[in-house]
Order: sequence, then C-alpha cells, then structure tokens
Amino acid sequence: MKTFKELGLSCEFVSVLEKAGITTPSEIQEKTIPLVLAGKDVIGGSATGSGKTLAFASSIIENLEKNTKVQALILTPTRELAEQVANAIAKFSAHKKLKVLPVYGGVNIENQIRHLKNTDVVVGTPGRILDHLGRRTLNFGEVKFLVLDEVDRMFDMGFQIDVKKILNECPKKRQTMLFSATISSEMDYLAKNHTHEPVEVSVKSHVDASKLKQVYYDVPDGLKFSLFIHLLKKEKAKLVMVFCATRRNVDFVTRNLNNFGIKVKAIHGGLNQNKRNSVLNEFNSERGVNVLACTDVAARGLDIKEVSHVYNYDLPKTSEEYIHRIGRTARAGKEGIAINVLCSRDYENFTNIQRDENLKIEEIKTPYLERVRIVVDSQDGRGSYGSSRGRSFNRGRSNEHRTNSGRESQRSNNRSNNRSRRNNNQGNRSRTNTKRFYR
Repeated sequence: MKTFKELGLSCEFVSVLEKAGITTPSEIQEKTIPLVLAGKDVIGGSATGSGKTLAFASSIIENLEKNTKVQALILTPTRELAEQVANAIAKFSAHKKLKVLPVYGGVNIENQIRHLKNTDVVVGTPGRILDHLGRRTLNFGEVKFLVLDEVDRMFDMGFQIDVKKILNECPKKRQTMLFSATISSEMDYLAKNHTHEPVEVSVKSHVDASKLKQVYYDVPDGLKFSLFIHLLKKEKAKLVMVFCATRRNVDFVTRNLNNFGIKVKAIHGGLNQNKRNSVLNEFNSERGVNVLACTDVAARGLDIKEVSHVYNYDLPKTSEEYIHRIGRTARAGKEGIAINVLCSRDYENFTNIQRDENLKIEEIKTPYLERVRIVVDSQDGRGSYGSSRGRSFNRGRSNEHRTNSGRESQRSNNRSNNRSRRNNNQGNRSRTNTKRFYR
C-alpha cells in the first residue's frame, strides 16, 4: 500500500488530509490518483463509500489556481451528493482557498447567481446547471476539468439528455473523469464520444461478511409492518436507515412509526432542499432522531456515519442496488446488520439479489406477532385498521396498495368469498374473511 505522497500528492495536500484524519489511500484512490495527476481521462467503476471524491478531486486541487472563472465542473445526480462533494473539495483544498459552490434546485437561484461570479469549482445537478446556462449566468468556456459522479444513477433518473447538453457546452480540450458503480452501454457511449483515450479503473463492490450480518424474514402478506415495528422496538440500534421503494411508502412508514412513539424522519425527492438538509442534519446529530426512512435518493454517496442497522422495507430490484443500500453500515471496521423484511411482492427482487453468490443472507424465523393498528392516507381512499393477534393471512397476495373501501369493493369481496366457499365445498369449516392491510 502506497502513501498519498508516493501517489504524487504535494506535501501541502497531504498535510490537509492528515489533519482530516485521512492517512491511508483506499483502493480506488491508489489506482486513480496517479492517472488523474498525469492528466489522463478516467472511467472509474466504484461503489459508494470507496473514496472516489478524493480520487477525482486530487487532480482538480493540485492543478487549479484561484481566479474568478469556473474552471472545474462536477455533475451529481442528487442535491445531497452535490452538497457533500462540494464540502469535501472545499475542505481538501483549504491550503489553496479555492471557491467551491454547490448548485442545485429547490433553493433560491439568485443567491447562486451572486456567488457564481467568483467561483472556481461548481458541483451541481443537471437540471439547475441547465437553468443557469439558459439564463447565461454560468459559462463553461474556461472549464479544464469535468467530472460525472454516479453516472449510472444520473441515467436511472432520466438525465441522459441534460448531461449531453451540458457536455456540449464544455471545451473539448479538458480532462474528463466518469465514475459509476456499474458500467452500462450508455456509459460506454458517453466515454466513446466525450473522453480522450480514457483509462478504465475498476474496484469490485463487495460486502465484508466478517463485519456485516445479513438476515431476512419471510412474513405473510399483511404482517410486514407489524414485524418491522416489532424488530425496531426489540433492537438496540445507534442509527437506523430504512429503505422504501416509493415516496408513498416512506411517508407511510414515517407516519406510523411516529404514531407508535418511534421518532423517525423521512427523506425523499418530494421534499424541498431545505427540509432535506434539515432532516439529514438532525439524523446525524447526537440529539436528533435515530431512524431515517428514505428512498434510494439516500443510498448513494451521502456521508452518514455510525449507521448500525439498515432495513430494506421494500427490496431493491438488483444486487447492485442492494449492495449500495447495505453499504451504509459496517463501515470503518465497525459491525453492522442488514435486515430484509419480505412478503410475496418482494420474492422476485429477492431472487435477483440472491443470484450474487457473494451475498450470504440468513433466514430468521418470524416470531409470533401482534398485528398492529396502522393508519393510511385517507386521500387515497384508505382508512385505519384495527389490531389483532396471530398470522391468519394468505401468503402470495400483495395487499399493501389495494383499497378496501367503498360499497362496490365490499360487495365484490363478499361475492368472491361466497363463490370460493361453494367451489371448495367447505361448508363445515369456519373461514376468516381476511382484511386487506398496508404492511
């Protein structure tokens, strides 16, 4: 393992890193820093938490001198990542006093316009960057360094056209660095058309089984939330991240956990940026909440330390997404646990995840539970449901997003149940008409 000085960083830069407690290069840093310092274009395959921000920032910091023109542009998929990358580069470049500005939507654009007049490095999201270009408040004529961070995530979010428009506004003579967790055909197209003889650097995503325990529970439809709250109350956790597939599920989980006295905050794309920043600050603070319910907007890049538990309330579609999520815990040599709560709607995604032979996920038997009272959004035509004990639910039916209100729905359910009784000739056997519940 080489030192940062051996990789080519200046003594002043190394001193700044040491003051920040960064003394040993990560794998992506060791492979990338010599290349970018040599002026090479780079395509980096690296997961969240690998240290790639310092890897691409090293070339920018070592080669830029402060002036009043934008000389480096870094594109990120989310506002939170833009904020985090900007803060990191500002800290790493303290000895040069470079002016670094995060540029994203959801906040006052006039303040950004004022600060752009003497900014050296812009870190922003594609939408707001295009907005500034359209207003002519941002000029990339002097850009010498271009970085696309989390390219796969940007493409997943539909920013392909926006990214290409921004690339066309940048000088062709520049150093370009692309970083992504996965290398797709779109990534290959981007590299072919917007880089010059790039060097590909890859760091394999992996989970340290010695530090991260992975488990799953397989529950009947209708008991998902009941098991989830049972586990949260039982566990002694420091910081907990709960991942959901949609904003609606995030809000549902947040509302009901708070109803049961478990303090939790939500973060997703439907919140304005000030609110999202406030939530993250409160989650990171010692006196704030210790449970964060989120969509995948929080899965990539965010610097959230000391996470002890990651819950997948909804399972992601791929093993790559799963690894990004659970990578929030078991960091810096500390132990962590990833807990997956499955019902029938998760089976297909879970099967996809298990195709990764490096993932060892242990099944744990579901304990006896009390089905808890839950409240759902009345605007969607749903109401509150009572509580009872036991697990008398039909496995294999996905109930979370179905409506149990209205006369026609009730009549249809009754007719269906009556036909089922007749067809199965179960006249002497008592049957329970199972209600449909949010899980």
